[in-house]
Amino acid sequence: MYAVVGCTDCHALWLLSDPGSAETATCPRCGRRHRTGKLKRLFTAEDRETAREVRASMLADAADATATFEPPSDAETDAPVVDDDEYLDAAGVDADAVAAAGERSDRRSRSRSRPDVVRDALRELEAPDESDVVAYAAAHGVPQDAAADLLDRLVQRGEATAHGGTYRLL
Repeated sequence: MYAVVGCTDCHALWLLSDPGSAETATCPRCGRRHRTGKLKRLFTAEDRETAREVRASMLADAADATATFEPPSDAETDAPVVDDDEYLDAAGVDADAVAAAGERSDRRSRSRSRPDVVRDALRELEAPDESDVVAYAAAHGVPQDAAADLLDRLVQRGEATAHGGTYRLL
């Protein structure tokens, strides 16, 4: 059995196969998980093709395109009703800003923490003094005052030593 169901959040329509046995269903457009018992079944049918055509007809009615309705192929019914950019635009969100934020997030997740940058400076530099470590850290995105504080903390915790103005990692 197949049912045409709708999301209570984004109003997407999709086909739910065997609605009686599934406990939950996830909206293919917005990703919200619904309890199948609480989903309103707009139409039910024994075969997928009939349910698919009714869903397509409902979508055509909603778009005021009933006169030009032609039953879609299987590939068209499995695809989301709108693409991500169109959905974000309708919600008043700039899709380019979302993509840029995602890229910034990816870059940050691959970056090293500030203490790791200071530790790397102690590993990579030969006989570094405080100014060498601070300069290395600043070149890798750590503010100078933060780098100096982190260097002091590493010494206080016993992770690094300072002898004659030269630092080394233990």
